Amino acid sequence: MMRKLYFIVLTGLFLTSCEKALFEEDLASTSPKENFEYLWNECNEKYSYFDLKNIDWNSIKSEYSAKIYNGMSEDSLFKVLGGMLKELKDDHTNLISNFNISSFGVNYLGQDNFDWRIIEDNYLFQDYYVSGPFRHNFIDNKEIGYVRFPSFPGTVDPINLNFVLEKYKNTKGLILDLRENGGGAVTDIFAILSRFVERKTLVNYSRIKTGAGHNDFSNAEPVYVSPYSGVRYKNKVIVLIDRGTYSAGSFFSLATKALPNMILIGDTTGGGLGLPNGGQLPNGWTYRFSITQALTLDKKPDYENGVPPDIRVLFDWNDVTKDEVLERAILELQ
Repeated sequence: MMRKLYFIVLTGLFLTSCEKALFEEDLASTSPKENFEYLWNECNEKYSYFDLKNIDWNSIKSEYSAKIYNGMSEDSLFKVLGGMLKELKDDHTNLISNFNISSFGVNYLGQDNFDWRIIEDNYLFQDYYVSGPFRHNFIDNKEIGYVRFPSFPGTVDPINLNFVLEKYKNTKGLILDLRENGGGAVTDIFAILSRFVERKTLVNYSRIKTGAGHNDFSNAEPVYVSPYSGVRYKNKVIVLIDRGTYSAGSFFSLATKALPNMILIGDTTGGGLGLPNGGQLPNGWTYRFSITQALTLDKKPDYENGVPPDIRVLFDWNDVTKDEVLERAILELQ
């Protein structure tokens, strides 16, 4: 039996759970038109960034509905529906079938600014530490700690962080490399940031879509970071970012704007500050798109288009013996 499925992914207000499934009536249909109308309407009523991105969803409906016809193949239908979702320019927006997945590819909006091999060969060498999800070592004559964090896997724990922060407690500063970090578990954001604050700190606001109108949202609710009761790092922290820093990586970057001891260096992040809602089309394909907004301290949603760095630096691919972004971070900590 085909049933409509929603996954409500909760905002920073509701971090005790990631997803909750709700089931409704039988909606089974393989009709291309019905599946198109269903997906367009779901986005129209629940997507959270139409106005910010200046998207004319009615115009997009006219454009893509003209490509729908009876008897079209599944592959053809997938290309039309996936193409329509790509118009949202949001990597939290996907169409998923058993033969393909559509995505936008926000990281391709900027140049590549990270190569792990360059860091291994020229900065860390081969004797660096691996502590859970962190790869790290001293750099710059052991005066700076470098920590690579490639994703938010949900496995950050006090043992990992205690070891890392104790090791570099006497350094001039810490470099946390989030380039090409595509996101993951929001719990990791707070586990890490709690080590860099000395008091409960408001870092952003969050609101969720509540009605069919494009501007129907809940009230903006505050999101705080509270200090960890144990080991904390009190010196300056540089966070390296790029267009591949997405979702939880962008949430983390947004929070640093409220923390005076943290500086963003690199390129603008990929955004992804709207947490996704997932559902099922009448033909069984699944989809998701953003249904929340993370807001700045002045309650604006603008950083969905990317959290800007405090200091913008790009890679020079004509010289693969150094990492210009990392070099600028080292200079900042001198």
